[in-house]
Amino acid sequence: MESNLSLGLVPSVSPASHRSQISDDSIFVREASSASSAASVHHLPLRLLESINENCHRGGLLHNQNGGAAVELNRDPGDEEDEREFRILGHSMCFKRRRPDSEIQCGPAKRPVVASESDLQERRSSVKAWGNQPISEADPELFEIMGKEKERQFKGIELIASENFVCRAVMDALGSHLTNKYSEGMPGARYYGGNQYIDEIENLCCKRALDAFGLDSENWGVNVQPYSCTSANFAVYTGLLLPGDRIMGLDTPSGGNTSHGCYMPSERALDFRPKILICGGSSYPREWDYARFRQIADKCGAVLLCDMAQISGLVATKECVNPFDYCDIVTSTTHKSLRGPRGGIIFYRKGAKPRKRGMLLSQGNESEQYDFEEKINFAVFPSLQGGPHNNHIAALAIALKQVATPEYKVYMQQVKRNSQALANALLRRRCRLVTGGTDNHLLLWDLRPLGLTGKTYEKVCEMCHITVNKIAIFGDNGTITPGGVRIGTPAMTSRGCLESDFETMADFLLRVAHIASTLQREHGKSPKAFLEALQSSKDLAEVRNQVEGFATQFALPGFDV
Repeated sequence: MESNLSLGLVPSVSPASHRSQISDDSIFVREASSASSAASVHHLPLRLLESINENCHRGGLLHNQNGGAAVELNRDPGDEEDEREFRILGHSMCFKRRRPDSEIQCGPAKRPVVASESDLQERRSSVKAWGNQPISEADPELFEIMGKEKERQFKGIELIASENFVCRAVMDALGSHLTNKYSEGMPGARYYGGNQYIDEIENLCCKRALDAFGLDSENWGVNVQPYSCTSANFAVYTGLLLPGDRIMGLDTPSGGNTSHGCYMPSERALDFRPKILICGGSSYPREWDYARFRQIADKCGAVLLCDMAQISGLVATKECVNPFDYCDIVTSTTHKSLRGPRGGIIFYRKGAKPRKRGMLLSQGNESEQYDFEEKINFAVFPSLQGGPHNNHIAALAIALKQVATPEYKVYMQQVKRNSQALANALLRRRCRLVTGGTDNHLLLWDLRPLGLTGKTYEKVCEMCHITVNKIAIFGDNGTITPGGVRIGTPAMTSRGCLESDFETMADFLLRVAHIASTLQREHGKSPKAFLEALQSSKDLAEVRNQVEGFATQFALPGFDV
């Protein structure tokens, strides 16, 4: 039998006495004067426990039967005495421990060691040395790479439709102290304390999001925590779908996004019975027919979700058809045309469900209520994400404030004019555009008549400091070697470019296409030879120099260049 109890005449017990096996009906007794010595431990038979108890009251002496040292239990005048009563193995015990006055007399209490002023100053200095270093001192290697990226942005032409530039205020918020705070949960229901000001920031951001798109807070709610629009879309799927439920959307060649699932003809919607029907996408240059999507969704009983990531700026300024008039849930990125930080946002209907009149949602029906809010918020956190990025939410609040200004509406109108000017310039140069033009901020250039793939053209443009992105277009066999590129105007419009500037860019784009097509015909069978020809091409070097000279005329937002 193992016992964790060691009985002694002092309250402190050394670790060596723990778990001592009692195999001879004995118990350990330790002398008070040598509590820390293993040699002072003596065995006492349990049959003597009662007599020991009696001797404690009579003030006698205890003698070890093995001839060991005696333990005096007499109480001398002036000595302190502790009395302990307890039971061991069914026996009632009482022990008294004598402590001479010398042992209980204590001197002045020890004061905590107070650091000297020099020590405190040294600590403060070390914190400042670590915490206040600029990137150039803290990490010169990274600083050098960041400098190269800034130079690339300044000297290049940015024509990727999903990219843009942010202002200094947005960058300041992204790099602020708000990144220090952890705030899992929703405003007013956080898992951590100290979030009163974080709650204020997120609530302000939500209000500005509704205001920017002209939405009534009684009928619409918003979640600004998603890390991206793909995260926002999956939060909707997670919150609304059960195992076995289906979604239906457009594939990439038809203008959809890769997070939307697979395309199926509308005639099969009734057979397929999707729980969520998705409209909107990443590569469609025309207006969306939301009314038709609403009609199909009503027929098959689906929730209508719009991904307006590409056109959210146009929606906010009413420069395109408004998906909020038709859809149950609307998601978006927060960068691209909104010129905010990289992230996602979810708008969802709440309150009474409306009756369906024709293809528009109108008067409410009090008997049914939307139940999106709790499901979507729980899907964002804790189902898919951890704590929100508070610095991002603050930066988004700044961008959304700008979206609601007249200056931003002027900007988005210029984005559309520039897009149409670029499309017309390419059409005049006999380029083939998907759908023959554009109604928004982007266009799709079909490169197959030139014998080029989107991947090849993208790489050659990059060598000339022009950035576009390959895209699968309708009729492609797949997205591995897409036959087109997507070109957008928001970024260069943010740098101050107008219609005439995009005429110049159209000339650059066509010259690069002709150079690439010529070199590919000469060296196309050998990728290595084709690459070497590109690197040594004087025509390509000339275009690159002209592109740099053109791009550096325009300021880079957020920097003094």
